[in-house]
Amino acid sequence: MSGFYGVVSKEKCVNDVFYGTDYHSHLGTKRAGMVFYNKTEGFRRSIHSLESDYFRSKFEPDLIKFDGNLGMGIISDTDPQPILFNSHLGRFSIVSVSRIINLNELEKYFISKKKHFTENFQGNVNPTEVVANLVNEEDNFVSGIENVQKRIKGSCSLLVLKPDRIIAARDKLGRTTIVIGKKDGAFAVASETLAFPNTGYEIEYYLGPGEIVEITSDGYNILKPAGKEMQVCAFLWVYYGYPPSFYEGINVDDCRYRCGAALAKRDTVDADFVCGIPDSGVGHAIGYGNEKNIPYKRAYSKYTPTWPRSFMPQNQNTRELIARMKLIPNKALIKDKSIVLLDDSIVRGTQLRDNTADLRLAGARELHMRIACPPLTFPCDFLNFSQSRSTSELASRKAIIQLEGEEKYFEEYSDPTSEKYHEMVKQIAKNLGIDSLIYQDLGDLVEAIGLPKEKLCTHCWDGSSRF
Repeated sequence: MSGFYGVVSKEKCVNDVFYGTDYHSHLGTKRAGMVFYNKTEGFRRSIHSLESDYFRSKFEPDLIKFDGNLGMGIISDTDPQPILFNSHLGRFSIVSVSRIINLNELEKYFISKKKHFTENFQGNVNPTEVVANLVNEEDNFVSGIENVQKRIKGSCSLLVLKPDRIIAARDKLGRTTIVIGKKDGAFAVASETLAFPNTGYEIEYYLGPGEIVEITSDGYNILKPAGKEMQVCAFLWVYYGYPPSFYEGINVDDCRYRCGAALAKRDTVDADFVCGIPDSGVGHAIGYGNEKNIPYKRAYSKYTPTWPRSFMPQNQNTRELIARMKLIPNKALIKDKSIVLLDDSIVRGTQLRDNTADLRLAGARELHMRIACPPLTFPCDFLNFSQSRSTSELASRKAIIQLEGEEKYFEEYSDPTSEKYHEMVKQIAKNLGIDSLIYQDLGDLVEAIGLPKEKLCTHCWDGSSRF
């Protein structure tokens, strides 16, 4: 995942872009960048790695060299951005939140046309440069962005910074989000609404799927209206989103309370208290406890002074170590107690297995795991979620292999009314060392979000979505 933030203002906007971009730090820890335009110097940009430090620490020394009333920044869990371009469309800078499945195909296409690439990413072409080249194939930005939406398999939302405006374009099926904010003399555009309150902006407008909008300091103008079809990622509410954020006008934490309540209504276990696995499990657990009328207690506390990030390093061994080290069990609350644990999802199950071991050592009598979404069974082709992991590493796939000897019968294992589904869940519980396991019903999740099922991408749970 990644997130961007841009501002067009009548005054200098460097601080707004700096802090607004920083509020997207929960979406990635690999690279980040900012770019500004002013008439004296033109475009000036800076890109840093975030794998060993934080956005604010890396970019604060750069602020003195930036100036301008237009700018944008990005937190990226993939490629280095922003990209600077000069073409028949003029000078511009571009950032994208994208997952391009057919990246190699597009690279070969451009090479065959005697085009070249200058921006590298881990020895490969930079996906955002591919996006820019697709834009440059057409005679104007609207047609160029439509070319991106037509040619890319996966997803792509983007911002283009020109000398006098920003052009924002949401993914053609709206899998990722874009929202416009407003304050006196300025407009902002962001992936996350949580970036607005402390930078002084109010939510003004949500872009629809495939919509293209140009933004100036005086307002915004729709260049291409939104399409009717939408497949926004349901996982935004379950996991990716920060609690104060809104997607499609629906608040993240409010949705999580409803998710937890839905799980509580289906649960008959008698427990002493409920606990959320920090951070994204907390909202789900509060909703569960309120519905079940049992206390919420922090069996785990997250040690934020040194482990504040949501995302983990790319190295799997380091990721597993940090996942364990940052959560500290509280033996005074745990000993001899029956506990219901809430978490957003089970991906590989490694972290939850470690959590379970820690709680057992602390003296827990019973451990009951409740997961806010259905089992993750299908690979995500549209965002970067679990991109670094093979599908066979998913907890559900491992359980299927244990039961069948190979990966098969996915439709049956995805059907919560089937016997195979229940056997899979029992196997996952056994692998994790917990007393019971309940996953969210997909219908209850859809109801908790509050959008029609056909407006949501639920592919990783039921394999239903398409390019």
